[in-house]
Amino acid sequence: MRKPLPLLTSHPTGRSAMTCRYRCGDACFHEVPNTSSNEYAGDVIARALSRRSVLRAGAVVGVAAAAGTGLAGPGAESASAAVPAGKGPKPGRPHGRAAKGLRFEPVAPNTADKVTVPKGYEQNIVIRWGEPILRGAPDFDPERQSAKAQAGQFGYNNDFLTLLPLSSRHRGHGADQLLVANHEYTDEVLMFAGYDPEKPTREQVEIAWAAHGLSVVAVSGERRTGALRAVPRHPLNRRVTATTPFELTGPAAGSPLLRTKADPRGRRVLGTLNNCSGGTTPWGTVLSGEENFNQYFANAEKVTDPERAATLKRYGVTGGASERRWEEFDERFDLTEEPNEVHRFGWVVELDPYDPDSTPRKHTALGRFKHEAAQPRLSRDGHAVVYMGDDERFDYFYKFVSKKTMRRGHSAADRRHNLSLLDEGTLYVAKLTGESPAEEIDGTGTLPEDGEFDGTGRWIPLASGDRSYVEGMTAEEVYVFTRMAADKAGATKMDRPEDIEPSPRTGRVYVALTNNTDRGKEGKPGADEANPRHGNKHGQVLEFAERGNDPRARSFSWRLFLVCGDPEDPGTYFGGFPKDQVSPISCPDNVTFDDFGNLWLSTDGNKLGSHDGLFGVATAGSRRGEVRQFLTVPTGAETCGPLVQDRRVLVAVQHPGEVDGASVEQPASSWPDGPGSYVRPAVVAVWPKDGSDVGR
Repeated sequence: MRKPLPLLTSHPTGRSAMTCRYRCGDACFHEVPNTSSNEYAGDVIARALSRRSVLRAGAVVGVAAAAGTGLAGPGAESASAAVPAGKGPKPGRPHGRAAKGLRFEPVAPNTADKVTVPKGYEQNIVIRWGEPILRGAPDFDPERQSAKAQAGQFGYNNDFLTLLPLSSRHRGHGADQLLVANHEYTDEVLMFAGYDPEKPTREQVEIAWAAHGLSVVAVSGERRTGALRAVPRHPLNRRVTATTPFELTGPAAGSPLLRTKADPRGRRVLGTLNNCSGGTTPWGTVLSGEENFNQYFANAEKVTDPERAATLKRYGVTGGASERRWEEFDERFDLTEEPNEVHRFGWVVELDPYDPDSTPRKHTALGRFKHEAAQPRLSRDGHAVVYMGDDERFDYFYKFVSKKTMRRGHSAADRRHNLSLLDEGTLYVAKLTGESPAEEIDGTGTLPEDGEFDGTGRWIPLASGDRSYVEGMTAEEVYVFTRMAADKAGATKMDRPEDIEPSPRTGRVYVALTNNTDRGKEGKPGADEANPRHGNKHGQVLEFAERGNDPRARSFSWRLFLVCGDPEDPGTYFGGFPKDQVSPISCPDNVTFDDFGNLWLSTDGNKLGSHDGLFGVATAGSRRGEVRQFLTVPTGAETCGPLVQDRRVLVAVQHPGEVDGASVEQPASSWPDGPGSYVRPAVVAVWPKDGSDVGR
């Protein structure tokens, strides 16, 4: 019998209250922004028809579309062309060893204040907050930190990670790869001794501006191990901060909704905020999602115009003074002074890491919401398709399909062309229909009679170029107020869709749905087949397959791959794999794949009493659904940005020591440098001691 670990916090998300305060502005303690009345298509159909007879007739998608808004758009398909649900691989009886790539001794759940790795593995710190990466930047000295110093140093709270190859002309100083990391947010209480949240100083605020954004850092791998080390002051090293100039591109660029006193043309923005996860494009750039941008803007309560107040509320922009009080030092964060500045955040950002002088872009064609990530893939004919999640309770997941196709050449003209791929295309939102009768989805997580949570789905078009498919909204309004457009379109309300990535082996797409403790509460949406538990504190992972395995398709089949939580809970599910043989997992967040097609999941807010961790899951064969824990992170930390290479695994250890009541003077963690030192977010590499490949 597994003994539960003591709970670390009573917070409903599993995080500390401090994390919620600084990371997302206490989003889970505020009213759910999505108060739209759009219904789950399965509920509508259940009241009108026998679901099973509809499915036997092969018309479920047509019925689902009829139950929605009836919006027409490009590439519409007939109902009879729908992909049958539940036709993916199923596990047989488990036999033999774990799947290739997952052959390590699983780490047990624990609360150790360190990065705990499997037996036979070693680790090193690749780079910490404050380490210098640009020429002229000083070594980290927290007692003498300045905004100028921080602008040349690795930023705070690293999240998304990617490693890119370096050409021979860029391999100076022993560097062989280029690391790009996001910096989501700052926790000033853990950054500054004696910090007074009611009276921050200008220097503290400007340091925080410089600690946000992204870092580009050349790295060098050791030949005999999997260790990875930063190469400071490399010519490609770069910092992007909250004051770096960005270009607004795409169909909403220049819109009156994006114009400010400082930028009357609506095409140039200073900075990027709350960068969560991201993606790497086939043309060699990096995408980054601006997530909880709402918390940085002040005085929403003073907005008297009803329409404007409604748009702010839908994006979670509420209250008076902001947590960090940036509005006292720059009026663009004061909604009474700059009403449109808030519209200039919440986008997908694209950065060219190979050109340190390039201007990064914010892509309006991909819509504005709380972007968790943006992972592109190419269709067979070269169109770029980007999957995106809106990390909020009862919000939606989306995709974008480019109008133009990628060029394979390497000329300057080819690169300019590819950098424009995300400027024009069609933006869609997902609507899901369940395969089981509504009465079989009782909110407990008990599997329906057919043995799976599964169904079909449709991509509803919202806008394409300057054309809107949403009644009563212009195309510019769709892009700037995408959440409201998706409400009108009748999209399916999900349990916090976060990272979304397609498998490079199968093309199947995996959606991390982190949790939603409001599911089933009075006045809130109840359980449906895609979100089958009331008070969902552990989350699930949805797997879907586009029709014909074509990412441009307008329909898909889906199933829940994992329903997370304690394996001894009957309301959990692990791809059909025996539940007594898996590692317990809670609150999936970032996802990635290894070369064998295994899905790797990092967690955020584990509600099972253990520290957050990284888990590998087989997606095919007789071991499909077997979850194996690879590592755990220190006290108060979240596991982010997983990256799995042949010889090493990288994770971003974000907000270590972020425990209620902690401060510089009273730290809750001594990671990574031991007692007496500042707690510092950092990137960690892990590898097998014997020089073999990971999980072999």
